[in-house]
Amino acid sequence: YPFEVYTPAFYNETIARMEKSVWEAGWDSTWFRRAYDAFGAPLGSRENEEGKIFIEPQGLCVMAGLGVADGKARLALDAVKERLATPHGIVLLNPAYTSYQLRLGEISSYPPGYKENGSVFCHSNPWVMIAECMIGRGDQAFDYYKRINPSAREAISEVHRCEPYVYAQTIAGKEAPTHGEAKNSWLTGTASWNLVAITQYILGIKPTYQGLSVSPVMPESWQGFEAKRIFRNVTYSIKVVRNGPGNFVHLSVDGQAIKGCVIPIPPAGTSEVNVVATIG
Repeated sequence: YPFEVYTPAFYNETIARMEKSVWEAGWDSTWFRRAYDAFGAPLGSRENEEGKIFIEPQGLCVMAGLGVADGKARLALDAVKERLATPHGIVLLNPAYTSYQLRLGEISSYPPGYKENGSVFCHSNPWVMIAECMIGRGDQAFDYYKRINPSAREAISEVHRCEPYVYAQTIAGKEAPTHGEAKNSWLTGTASWNLVAITQYILGIKPTYQGLSVSPVMPESWQGFEAKRIFRNVTYSIKVVRNGPGNFVHLSVDGQAIKGCVIPIPPAGTSEVNVVATIG
């Protein structure tokens, strides 16, 4: 396309076409399909004997906002909990492939429960944490966060068998004889994605173009927290207080109540902003 085509209308139309395609070809009654092979057969579908459900589309589609308003996102994430979640993290797919299939290639070449064939790929677990926050389930998001957190897994180091200060690429899945054993430490983008999940979604402190957003989706047992965030050379001193079981947030900035969760950009020269978020 020529450069002048890339207008807001172009992007909005493209988004609408993509969403239409996802619902027509990617929804499998209670979760999102993963893909189609070269012969047009679906992967990650109830039609499949193996590889019925994959983690990636459940996280990414809900992160994109698909199904959040009408409850389909909740169905997809419930399917993740039922079919993919294990005490050692969320596996990539289930059931794992038990034989090599030429139409699938590498994914079916690994033993069940290892690497791409049904292990816990730590990189994709934070996408589900974020998705859970997007439908307001902070307890479930934080639970998934702890399942793969290296320091939390040090208590089971005889099973995990990996450094307690770095994420592994994979953890052997539920169909592997060494379920819970970590593989390939350092070889992953998990740390950066978990940083986004815990700080921007569970703690809810998220930079936006319009200003800093404060909208936690934290576990119900948390009574609050305090944080400092430097954003555009301004230090934000943030105090969060729970005043009810929900996730709705009332914000006050330097003692003045504001509408919404995005803190307006402060005047030039401001060095510190005090924020109180009350969850009710």
